Amino acid sequence: MAEVSDPEARTRAFARVIGPFVCVAAGILAIRAPQLHTFLPAFFGSPIWPVFLGALLLLGGISIIAFHRNWTGAAAIAISLLGWFTALRGAILMALPEVMAEGADFSLQFTPVVQAGFAGVSLVGLALAWAGWRPVRS
Repeated sequence: MAEVSDPEARTRAFARVIGPFVCVAAGILAIRAPQLHTFLPAFFGSPIWPVFLGALLLLGGISIIAFHRNWTGAAAIAISLLGWFTALRGAILMALPEVMAEGADFSLQFTPVVQAGFAGVSLVGLALAWAGWRPVRS
């Protein structure tokens, strides 16, 4: 068994958790994208939800950044970029929720494109899940 300090083992560990989560969550959002226009006013209508979710995203992103510093290989790059993207998105959501709301409203004018984007992200999650769970040759 590889040590946790081994960058490849650490990438596999992150991929085992992040991959299935991203695959399932993005897949569900791809399916439910036509309904998002009803969810967004409720989410952005209360000032606590953007701050709360933004704080969770910021914490998750910073955790990935802090504990996954590997940029070698496709899976490692995807995980590291996801950490930075998540942290940045969380900070923006906390500081400028109106900008995020406007962006979400604008993007939902193109629901098929949003669905395709979420489907693509779901496939990235599937690839990460495979990278994390596939058997390793010794």
